[in-house]
Amino acid sequence: MKGYIDRSVLFPLLFHSFFMQLCIAMLRVTTSYRVLELDLPVVWLGLISGTFALLPVFLAVSVGRFIDRGNDARAAWIGSSLVVGPAILFYFWPGTPFLLLIYTLLLGVGHLFIMASHQMLCVRAGGDHGRDFAFGNFTVAQALGQGCGPLIIGWIGGAARIPETHFLFGIATAGSILAMLIGFSLRPIDSALRRKRDEPHIPVLELLRIDGLIAILAASVISITASDLLPIYLPLLGTERNIDVSQIGTILSVRAAASIASRMGYASVVQILGRKRMTVYSMILSGVGFLCLAAPMPIWGLYIAAVIVGLGLGVASTISITSIVDLVPIQARGTAMTLRITGNRVGQVLVPLAGSFIAALSGAAGMLGIIAVSLIGSGLSVHAGNKNKRQVK
Repeated sequence: MKGYIDRSVLFPLLFHSFFMQLCIAMLRVTTSYRVLELDLPVVWLGLISGTFALLPVFLAVSVGRFIDRGNDARAAWIGSSLVVGPAILFYFWPGTPFLLLIYTLLLGVGHLFIMASHQMLCVRAGGDHGRDFAFGNFTVAQALGQGCGPLIIGWIGGAARIPETHFLFGIATAGSILAMLIGFSLRPIDSALRRKRDEPHIPVLELLRIDGLIAILAASVISITASDLLPIYLPLLGTERNIDVSQIGTILSVRAAASIASRMGYASVVQILGRKRMTVYSMILSGVGFLCLAAPMPIWGLYIAAVIVGLGLGVASTISITSIVDLVPIQARGTAMTLRITGNRVGQVLVPLAGSFIAALSGAAGMLGIIAVSLIGSGLSVHAGNKNKRQVK
């Protein structure tokens, strides 16, 4: 399988993904601590988290069409620039909650370009026969970045309940500039292949009629939303339970390490159990982990819960990507990927906004409990709703 890999695309992609995910994770977690540092109501956590997903909801399909015309590398360049800009603003002018909200809005657009482009670059690197190997390495690099970001915050924050956010924003800014420079090494698609992709677009409604696609998109919304909200609400849980910053950062890193472990044997396990079964099992496992995080327990129990969450979400988020690639035609893969991101962003807008009010009443545990129920319910829906769908095997 490795012989089919285009390493000139894969290696820069892996480095770019690692550094970009590290910086974005640092920016998002540090923003949560900045809200707490400003002593703002907990509702602001949900509002700011929701704005990260707001513009991508409206831009996703257009970005997908742009990538389907052979602009996967160019989309990565644009996304890198859109991360560096907000990072600089976070560092120099983080003074008010409204500014944090605007910067997070711009960061969300950059993340949209990066995620959509990375997934299509991964398809290009793996071809038809090395796709699972390419996606396995890509998701490991992604998880490493997501785990190292909180680990750096925990190391710098130490025993403090709230770290010094200005210094953390500075580190994230420097890292995002490095990542942008790496991104410019991603080479564009060959002109011949680009002309081949310059075909009439498949309408979105026609794409959604593909058997099994809506079920996978729905599962993706819940799993990715859960993964993105954990770094937002775990710091709040830490402040409520008097858990220091280093412990919270390490817990998030343990979750990322478990995600990496779950992806290492991903291709073999999927071949044995099938896509549908793995989707259901991984989502229910994730939900159980979130229930454990929400329950009052000692620190060692939170670490175990983080491992359970990481194992489940690591598989669930990866299998949703590869299932979409298998289901849709090549000229519509970018659009399908951004439809997936659109659904994810809708969830990231609505769930934090609703959850912020719940968190204000019941604390972080209430929000984590809602995520848990959503994951388990979605997994059961996939099991019940796709019994006769040939594509979700």
